[in-house]
Amino acid sequence: MGQCGITSSKTVLVFLNLIFWAAAGILCYVGAYVFITYDDYDHFFEDVYTLIPAVVIIAVGTLLFIIGLVGCCATIRESRCGLATFVIILLLVFVTEVVVVVLGYIYRAKVEDEVDSSIQKVYNEYNGTNTDAASRAIDYVQRQLHCCGIHNYSDWKNTRWFKEARNNSVPLSCCKSTISNCTGTLARPGDLYPEGCEALVVKKLKEIMMYVIWAALAFAAIQMLGMLCACVVLCRRSRDPAYELLITGGTYA
Repeated sequence: MGQCGITSSKTVLVFLNLIFWAAAGILCYVGAYVFITYDDYDHFFEDVYTLIPAVVIIAVGTLLFIIGLVGCCATIRESRCGLATFVIILLLVFVTEVVVVVLGYIYRAKVEDEVDSSIQKVYNEYNGTNTDAASRAIDYVQRQLHCCGIHNYSDWKNTRWFKEARNNSVPLSCCKSTISNCTGTLARPGDLYPEGCEALVVKKLKEIMMYVIWAALAFAAIQMLGMLCACVVLCRRSRDPAYELLITGGTYA
C-alpha cells in the first residue's frame, strides 16, 4: 500500500514538473502581455510601480522552468538532497506568488485614482498629430475601447485642442467604426461613441491586473500539490531506503 502511494506520488510529481514547464511559458506570456498593454495605456497611469507584479511573475515563470528541470531529475533519481532543494525552492516561489497576488490587489485598487488624476492632463495635451505621444495614446484608446472623451464626447469642448480648432468637431477616433462618412462634428452626435474613456480604461487596467492575480493563484495551487508530493517521496525515502526507483524498477540502496 505504501509502495503504491510512493509510486503514485512520484508519477504525479513528474507530471507536475512537466506542467511547471508549461506554466513557465504561460506566466512569462501573462507578464509580457501586461508590459505591452501598459505601454498602450501608460499616459493614463503614471505609477510605474504597478508593473512590479508583472516583473515578479516573469521572474517566477523563468524560475519555474528551472524548477521543472530540477524536480524531474530529483524525482527520477530520487535524490534526497535534490528533492529537499526542490521543496524549498517551490516554497519560496509559492511565497513570491502570494506577494504577487497581494500587490495585484493593492495596485488594482489604485487604478481608478491614478487614471482619474492623469486623464484630464492627457486630454489637455492632445494636439491631433501622430508625432505627439499623448495624441497617439488618446486616438488609440478611443478606437480600441470605442469611447470618446473622458466621460462622454462633450468633454472635448473643454480641451485646448477643441478651442484652438474652432470647428465644433472632435477627433476622428471618436467616430463609430460603422460610420463611413463621419467627420467628428458635434452636430451629428449619433456618429460618435457615446461612452467616455475613463471608465473603460479603468476597467481594462483592472482586467489586466486580474489576469496576473488569477495566474499567480492558479500556479500557486499547482505548486502546493507539487510540494505535497515531493514531501511524500522525501519522507518515504528517509524512512525506507529500499524501494523501487521510478526509472529503473530496481532497488535503491
